[in-house]
Amino acid sequence: MPSDRTLREVAESRGFDVGAAVDADSLRRDASYRTRLAEEFSALTPENALKMGPLRPTPDTYDFRDADAIVNFGRANDTTVRGHALVWHNQTPDWFQSWDYTDDQLRTFLREHVHTVVGRYRRTVDAWDVVNEAVADDGTMRETVWYDAMGEAYVDRAFEWANEVNPDADLYYNDYGADAVNGKSDAVYDLLDRLLDRGVPVDGVGLQLHALGEWPDPASIAENVRRFQELGLDVQITEMDVAFPAGEAPDDALERQAEYYRDVVDVCLETGVDTLVTWGVRDADSWLRSFRDFSERFTGDPLLFDDRNRPKPAYRAVSEALSE
Repeated sequence: MPSDRTLREVAESRGFDVGAAVDADSLRRDASYRTRLAEEFSALTPENALKMGPLRPTPDTYDFRDADAIVNFGRANDTTVRGHALVWHNQTPDWFQSWDYTDDQLRTFLREHVHTVVGRYRRTVDAWDVVNEAVADDGTMRETVWYDAMGEAYVDRAFEWANEVNPDADLYYNDYGADAVNGKSDAVYDLLDRLLDRGVPVDGVGLQLHALGEWPDPASIAENVRRFQELGLDVQITEMDVAFPAGEAPDDALERQAEYYRDVVDVCLETGVDTLVTWGVRDADSWLRSFRDFSERFTGDPLLFDDRNRPKPAYRAVSEALSE
């Protein structure tokens, strides 16, 4: 049934947050983009602006302009703001070379980074993806500069450092490919179980849910959510988008995409997940179009709004699921 309420209004009436990843340039330059964000979404995640590379133009300076623009917009429009991501193996600064540092220096470098960034947004960022994608696709700990220097303890320390600066923020581990019950989600579960056993202050897990080509089974997503909740963790869907393999989209692609979004919202409502963030606002800004490897493999229309900012069937499906 058509509704004259925005998606944000429908979601908030259910105590649910629908969010989007935000691009700072689009936010500054495009009035229609800003309008969609303010009216339709109750949670914002800086897409790239809070990653280490964009934040650290030189070894001795930080550039917070893009991150400030997004965080300030979120606060002005009374949205939840999620910081993404403090520690990741990708998007480190161009000047950063691990061989320039001893292991102890890398530990000090990372501690200073976490303290500085979390400290700046102590009163304005509600939740943090503290560690992003620490588990490799085969279920082992990913070999990164941080892992090589500190072992698995780098995950512990990152959460502890963030908690030192802002004990009121919700602290999440975030990963892809662990949305349903599978080998990787087993490994993520085991990692989080170890962290909790060691008393690490981790509050939740973010399931990215990039449904690209093969879409995780909703029943398995629900089972996966419940087992993380049984550990005492909050669970959120943090980076959702839905695409078909390039050249294989069916005639009813938009309707099938909409139905999958609906299925995932139904899982959220059934299991008590109260936040779903799409990785972008409109198809024109999707990361799938920006990265050549992905643009050649998948369709570039994975979000709730099309290139012209018009609501898609997926938008209506999410709204209807939250209305029922």
